[in-house]
Amino acid sequence: MANPKLLQMSFSRIYDAYVQKLARKGQSEQDLRTTITWLTGYSSTALQQQLDNQVSLTTFFTAMPQLNQNADKITGVICGVRVESITDPLMQRIRYLDKLVDELARGKDMAKILRA
Repeated sequence: MANPKLLQMSFSRIYDAYVQKLARKGQSEQDLRTTITWLTGYSSTALQQQLDNQVSLTTFFTAMPQLNQNADKITGVICGVRVESITDPLMQRIRYLDKLVDELARGKDMAKILRA
């Protein structure tokens, strides 16, 4: 079960934390935006609107155009849990993004991150 406080947190706050994490690791915000648009189907403009409107994490992931068809290829452990075994679709989408951001931070090749 997901933490209600987490689900109500604004996506822009989470986004800012991702940007800071990636900056510390020498990675770009543009790569983060590319990763988010790949996963969620948001266009760059729609992503910016979601950030500007400070929508909740729940709203961001439930309103997304579509989950990328290759998202099921995202595997591994995040916060001690295998992302492929998470049964709650909303929580799984959140953890998919967490996993991708971790891969970006580690400097993994973008083609591999995007499961190309």
